Amino acid sequence: MFQNYKTKTLKKDILSGIIVALVSIPISMGYAQVAGLPVVYGLYGSLLPILVFSLITSSPQFVFGVDATPAALVGATLASLGIVTGSGEAIRLVPVITLVTAGWLLLFYIVRAGKLVSYISTPVMGGFISGIGCTIILMQVAKLFGGSAGTGELFVLIAHILNQLQYFNLLSAVLGIGTIVIILTAKKYVPKFPMSVVLMAVGAALTAVFHIDRYGVKLLPQVSAGLPKLAFPDVSVLGENTGDILLLSFTVALVIVAQTLLASSNYALKYNYKINNNREVLAYAAGNFAGALVGCCPINGSVSRTGIGDQFGARSQVMSLSAAFTMVLVLLFGTGLLQYLPVPVLTGIVICALIGILEFGLAKKLWKTNKQEFLIFMAAFFGVLIFGTIYGVIIGVILSFIAVIIRAVVPPKGFLGMIPGQEGFYALKRNRNAHPVQHTVIYRFSGNLFFANIDTFQNDIENAIKEDTKQVIVDASGIGSIDITAADRLVILNRNLRAKGIRFYLTEHVGAVNDQLRAFGAGSLVEEGVARRTISLALRDAGVDKPYPLENENGLNMKYAFVEAQERLAEFEWAFGNDAEEKMEQIAIEIARQITAANEHSAEALKKAENHVSWGRIGLYDEEELLDRLEMHLSEMAQNNPENESEIEEQIEQRRSIVELKLQHINPEALRMLKQHRHELAMQFKERNPKAYAHMLERRKEHIHRLTKTNPELAAKLRELYGENGEES
Repeated sequence: MFQNYKTKTLKKDILSGIIVALVSIPISMGYAQVAGLPVVYGLYGSLLPILVFSLITSSPQFVFGVDATPAALVGATLASLGIVTGSGEAIRLVPVITLVTAGWLLLFYIVRAGKLVSYISTPVMGGFISGIGCTIILMQVAKLFGGSAGTGELFVLIAHILNQLQYFNLLSAVLGIGTIVIILTAKKYVPKFPMSVVLMAVGAALTAVFHIDRYGVKLLPQVSAGLPKLAFPDVSVLGENTGDILLLSFTVALVIVAQTLLASSNYALKYNYKINNNREVLAYAAGNFAGALVGCCPINGSVSRTGIGDQFGARSQVMSLSAAFTMVLVLLFGTGLLQYLPVPVLTGIVICALIGILEFGLAKKLWKTNKQEFLIFMAAFFGVLIFGTIYGVIIGVILSFIAVIIRAVVPPKGFLGMIPGQEGFYALKRNRNAHPVQHTVIYRFSGNLFFANIDTFQNDIENAIKEDTKQVIVDASGIGSIDITAADRLVILNRNLRAKGIRFYLTEHVGAVNDQLRAFGAGSLVEEGVARRTISLALRDAGVDKPYPLENENGLNMKYAFVEAQERLAEFEWAFGNDAEEKMEQIAIEIARQITAANEHSAEALKKAENHVSWGRIGLYDEEELLDRLEMHLSEMAQNNPENESEIEEQIEQRRSIVELKLQHINPEALRMLKQHRHELAMQFKERNPKAYAHMLERRKEHIHRLTKTNPELAAKLRELYGENGEES
């Protein structure tokens, strides 16, 4: 951890450690209560475990400590077992849970289970953690207004909150809710400011000066001064709830590995250093063993406190040493001040920390991008919220398997065609200019083929066959393996299609698939030429030669010629799908700003600007559209420098001339598609800005008139494209 240490960061590391320790005081105390322990155990968990972790970890900046998810899991389980928070039974049981968790983590280290992180579904983990966070928030809500903490699941907790309203204290509610509002506001506008520490001090001052406890505001119980005493947990309690403890501790260990290892890996990527995953798991085990010795709940890596250390420039585990030393001073000399801390303030700090672990941003993203994974997230979320953490674990495991099965059974798939003037095969749904090869079905299946998805594979192909289909070609580049069921069905499918006079081909797959076909008794597919190396070879075998005849939207044959192979036509549509036009407009605006800011007069200004935008150089069709959009923004580009308008316009014309010289060789069908798209674009511009549109037409007519003298053939092409008035028809 200190091998790459630089002394110039010493001051920042020490300061960061002090701030992390101060922030940890209210958060750790609150989480100790969440886990069912007296608040002082949160401080104990912020001393020895952090010190042990810092001496073993390979991460130079990650912080270990009492954290939300393990505390929530333990607290919820104690509640389900009917164990009272802060009771002697809880004080005996919790460190045993921590010890068993350390044992699981040590086992994970031995079997090198750091790789398990790769197999945890993000929607499942996000829903699981969010469910736990919401459950604990609901447990704490009543403490905001003077009530007591609740236990149980969603409906029981709601009933408890309503019942506790009889103890409602206005001043407590103002302090608790005010704390939440202030912290969340500060997090948004001044994220580096340790507002939790300030509010803790303000709460203590209010008690000392105004004696707010006399008005019904509850205070923390007195915390005894002194360092924690080391004691081995009473493992005899394992005999009372063995199954619950083993399952809970296994879940906690898995969560610790998943959350901490993923987060520390993200920091390693961010700051370009390496961590040893297996050594990290060993550090987690050692830290939790230390936590068990001081009687604390399971310890986890803290993303929030690591973020605070990062904000203040921490770059080594000197930060953790500084935090541990600061906590020693607090335990020896500062515990007398903690009894002045109002419970509503501490509860507000804890709730804000819990809000930070909620993954509703992930849920929103999944809703927009993948409804299936959104449903998995919500199922895990409500599973924990309604049925509890243990059942939530079971639901999460089942959903993880379901997620894997769904991806395997329904992999990405679709039908392919060709874009006129372009080599290769493209998804018909993704590219509006792509057309099917005449009499041909080209089907891409991007997943291993086995018993659970062979029906989908076969049904997709059979449903795509038309009366004039003569060949079916499978792009199997995504198929890495097959099973015996799939091999048998491929033989049957080939036989059925041949009986209808349709050739069947399996192409683009790795050679190992051919070995599997032969091993499963389907070697005839290889021997009879059904398995071909490429789609082009399959088409040639079927008697379809280049240039391939394509179908247009009316099913008619269309001819085309190839242009430069390196040019990618309509690349934006391929890359951005339905958002292609919006992205193109963003690029046009970005280039316009580059030109305006540079204030260059050279003919290379446009090319330079295009080279420096976020997307980079683009293909012919896209560049032609980009020039059209730039022409539409001409008045905006020249707004600050009107005298440069003609210069900028000349640059656009020069670039357009180069592009049009290439495009004039494209066949009439490709030119027709380009014309139609440009017409739609121009009509949108005309509707938005009629005056600028009229100006653009005037400039375009002048451009075509000049070309009549310099390049008559190109001028004729443009008149055909735009008409005599320069307007798309």
